[in-house]
Amino acid sequence: MRDNVRGGALTETTFFVMLALYRPNHGYGIMRFIEEKTNGRLVLGAGTLYGAINNLVSKGWIAPCGEEPGSAKKLYTITETGRKVAERELERLMELCDIAREIIERSGD
Repeated sequence: MRDNVRGGALTETTFFVMLALYRPNHGYGIMRFIEEKTNGRLVLGAGTLYGAINNLVSKGWIAPCGEEPGSAKKLYTITETGRKVAERELERLMELCDIAREIIERSGD
């Protein structure tokens, strides 16, 4: 996972995993969330997902938060640090869209 922490750019996978964890969720739930929100455009395999989870836990952006009741599925949630990172990414993407919109709209002149 090649997130550019200094520049603020996150990979799409990282950003979606973090978004999926604004509510506690387990691995399969994260995969379903991402596939649903992207209308099937982004489908993660288990290896990619659990690599991302391990990386995000090591960065302190997400954290384990127990197990799903009645199941052994480990739940994860986004941390305060992770929320700040996700908010910065949203701002970066909005700025990118604003710049692109301005350039594209002016190109029709």
